[in-house]
Amino acid sequence: MTTETQPGKKEYRDVSVEPADTEESSTQGEPQQTGAQSTDSGGVNSAESRLAALEAQVKEKEAKYVYLYAEFENFKKRAIKERQDAMKYGWENVARDLLAVVDNLERALSHMPEATDKNLRVGLEMVMNQFKAAMQKQGVQQIETQNQAFDPNLHEAMAQEASDQPQGQIVKQMTSGYTLNGRLLRPAQVVISAGNTN
Repeated sequence: MTTETQPGKKEYRDVSVEPADTEESSTQGEPQQTGAQSTDSGGVNSAESRLAALEAQVKEKEAKYVYLYAEFENFKKRAIKERQDAMKYGWENVARDLLAVVDNLERALSHMPEATDKNLRVGLEMVMNQFKAAMQKQGVQQIETQNQAFDPNLHEAMAQEASDQPQGQIVKQMTSGYTLNGRLLRPAQVVISAGNTN
């Protein structure tokens, strides 16, 4: 900077310019990031919360799906078993009624007089055997009693009598018993040995 003291002469003075407070200016020049960082942090937390909620929903739906799938499989198995049982045992009541016809044929043959016409006897035997064969095709089987030990699951004891047979052995059959595809249809009525009482 120059000043005039005398005419024709110029005087020079040093004018020092103090530098601005660099620390303060630099601080003022930096962008304010605290609020932005807080906003970003809040957004991340919110996203994580939504993700956790979605994962919980997915697990819940998977659990429901597994439960429903298991229930459907059980239902399918029950339906298949019920259908099979219906095919095997659906005519159980009819078969039991038809056994009464077989019983009457057997009684007729066993009580037929000796003088009865032979052809009539043979005819009745053929009818009875054909009847039994037709029932066997449908799963009806006669229960064995000859030389068998008494089985309460298959036999019904009607009486006891003294016998040389071991105690509990079947000595006489009164009415035939039958099973239908392995299931008891009617127990055999039998007389069992009381053993040798002498």
